Amino acid sequence: MIYAIGIFAVLFLLSIGLYNSLVRRKNDVENAFSSVDVMLKKRYDLIPNLVETVKSYMKHEKSLLTELTALRAQAVSGEISDDERVALENKISKGISGIMVAVENYPDLKASQNFLQLQGAWNEAEEQISASRRAFNAAVTTFNNKVETFPSNIMAGMMGYKRRTLFEIPEVERQNVNAKNLFES
Repeated sequence: MIYAIGIFAVLFLLSIGLYNSLVRRKNDVENAFSSVDVMLKKRYDLIPNLVETVKSYMKHEKSLLTELTALRAQAVSGEISDDERVALENKISKGISGIMVAVENYPDLKASQNFLQLQGAWNEAEEQISASRRAFNAAVTTFNNKVETFPSNIMAGMMGYKRRTLFEIPEVERQNVNAKNLFES
């Protein structure tokens, strides 16, 4: 009888430990996503400034600026899922890259103090987003390991926890950069 109570007590304590560990990992993932969210908000706040700064210079890129503004509005609406948000972020990144490439055709804009300050703020925001995504991916990897390994996978299944998705870069951005194209006019 004492052995049965002892075994039950050990199993009970292990269950509590597994439960608490899974909850902590889930909370770490949510916290890390929140950090990414804060950095993305910073990016969203910079977009109108970027659009206004370059609008007078970039007559031909007006459709790109309009699309970027529409994407920002959709992103801040709060009516999209996390997966839709990741896809939207990829579109915004592509649009911003297009603007930064187009800037090369406008020497006056490149020399503008407002643009240079905005570009510095943008670079800082992008670096912070990148760091936040790395922290998020680390938290998700730890959570996924808990959800998929024995014996915590049993407790995770009972709690309804499922594997979470990592932030990944689009396939287009994974391709090798052609240095020759960078130096051609």
